[in-house]
Amino acid sequence: MSINPISGSSGTSVTSKADGQTLGKDDFLRLLVSQLQHQDPLNPMDQKDFMGQMAQFSSLEQLTNLAAEVKQMGFAGQVSQSVGLLGKTVGYERADGSRAEGAATAVEIAGGRILVTVGGEQISPASITSVA
Repeated sequence: MSINPISGSSGTSVTSKADGQTLGKDDFLRLLVSQLQHQDPLNPMDQKDFMGQMAQFSSLEQLTNLAAEVKQMGFAGQVSQSVGLLGKTVGYERADGSRAEGAATAVEIAGGRILVTVGGEQISPASITSVA
């Protein structure tokens, strides 16, 4: 991760992340703390502005948590669907483009990936083309 400084209109230094990464809750908190540390003591941040930023931080944290939960629920749904294939005949496409079919005999989760065992081969559920 590299951070490139960009000159702001007020003469302060603003940073942005390269490589298409987005700012997360830790980055937001660092920016807020830095803003508080470097504010003008003769013209401190307005209390309404500070409360607004704290509300934004809280919202960002809750959205991050919600996104993680939705992702976990989606994965659990995929596992459930894969388990539903057990004992059924499935048609699938191999990596070389050839087609095959066989009975689904096992479901394994390895390295965050779901693998269905069909006819002795482990295949991704995404390669399944038919279920009978």
